[in-house]
Amino acid sequence: MRKDTIVIREIELKDNAKIAEAIRSVLIEMGVPKVGTAYEDAALDCMTETYDQPRKAYFVVQYGETVLGGAGIAPLDNYEGNVCELQKMYFMAEARGKGIGSDMMSKCLAFAKASGFDQCYLETLPYMKDARKLYGKVGFKSLDKPLGNTGHYSCTEWMLKDL
Repeated sequence: MRKDTIVIREIELKDNAKIAEAIRSVLIEMGVPKVGTAYEDAALDCMTETYDQPRKAYFVVQYGETVLGGAGIAPLDNYEGNVCELQKMYFMAEARGKGIGSDMMSKCLAFAKASGFDQCYLETLPYMKDARKLYGKVGFKSLDKPLGNTGHYSCTEWMLKDL
């Protein structure tokens, strides 16, 4: 698989089951707890409908007919302020190490900025070192405590970036 054969595009209804399966598969592979993380989010099974609202978008990575992962932007839940959240950014193993994460990050942050957000927040886990390295590379800074209340209490690393 070459990077030039991969497409990053907005999610469509036909992608719902594929992206839910991809995300859950990655979370299991990474040993992420099934509670207090994206694994148990009801939105995983209806991503198109969840992100089909103002100031929200979810993008998928497609190779042929296969959805290899994705990422989204939405206003940060339970937070007063003009902050969005980078949500559900996960990629299957075959999509990693090819620069797709950087491309996806650029697409998501461009959407966030165009949507008028001032900052972008994310939550992750300490052992997701490659993801945290990418986040740091694009300007996310670590926080001492979470912002808002996403319900992802098992995620113990929080980061914020000015847009």
